[in-house]
Amino acid sequence: MKELLGVLGFLALVQGVLGLLHAFTRWHLGLVQRLGFLDGYEVYVSVALVVLAFALFAASDSRKPR
Repeated sequence: MKELLGVLGFLALVQGVLGLLHAFTRWHLGLVQRLGFLDGYEVYVSVALVVLAFALFAASDSRKPR
């Protein structure tokens, strides 16, 4: 479970950073800008993904190893 949380945190961090990079540089990277229902909210979703990533990393670190 600890590894799964770490992987999910990494994916959320990468997508959040790529979404912010797209918002400020207009590079066409990541998944956030490709989802049509998020038009106009890309920056908010990207920031939420970065925050979620850090929460997942914290939850992963708090798990006891087996």
